[in-house]
Amino acid sequence: MDIVDEPADEPRRRGRPKVSSDEDKRTHIVEVARRVFVKYGYAGSTTAVVASEAGVSKQTLYKLFQSKEELFAAVVGAHRRLMLDLPRPAEGIPIAESLERIFMIDMDEETDAERAGFLQLVFREAAQFPELIDILQREGILASRQHLADWLSDRRAEGRLSLDDPESGARMLMDMIFGGMGPPEGRVQAWPDRALMLAHLNRCIAIFAAGVGAA
Repeated sequence: MDIVDEPADEPRRRGRPKVSSDEDKRTHIVEVARRVFVKYGYAGSTTAVVASEAGVSKQTLYKLFQSKEELFAAVVGAHRRLMLDLPRPAEGIPIAESLERIFMIDMDEETDAERAGFLQLVFREAAQFPELIDILQREGILASRQHLADWLSDRRAEGRLSLDDPESGARMLMDMIFGGMGPPEGRVQAWPDRALMLAHLNRCIAIFAAGVGAA
């Protein structure tokens, strides 16, 4: 995405690139910030570096994000879609297959390493910056769990599964899948063979689907 950061009072000349909206700039800055945080760590990253690499002024960045912590929270919120592909519309496919898509079981290794790298950053620097865990919990884990609970509740309302407590079911599923993947910093040790890990995760989903009588 080409981001052009022009002064608001400067008229646009014919042929110049169109100035992006604040939402476009926000999305672009968040993506750049994620790469900066992973590359330099939270301590080594500054809003000035993010602004420079994003091709925007510091004034523009501070207009959209008031602090590095707020920017990090936005990165966690965006990263959430790398953990669970939710919300999503209803699908006319088996529940187990939908869950495989939600958890992105077939994610390519490069993208999987990308999402693991960001989590490694959080856990690595949590001792120095304990607020990072709080942000991950609030903007990532809890929000993801609620999206999954809502999805399960909707499927229950459709009569496609039997589950008395969707929130407990969401917690159970996330524990099974993310626990089954192994810790981000030690996944190679937990699963030296990626095919074995994928087979295990598919088995977890199949057992859950059978347990809730999924249609």
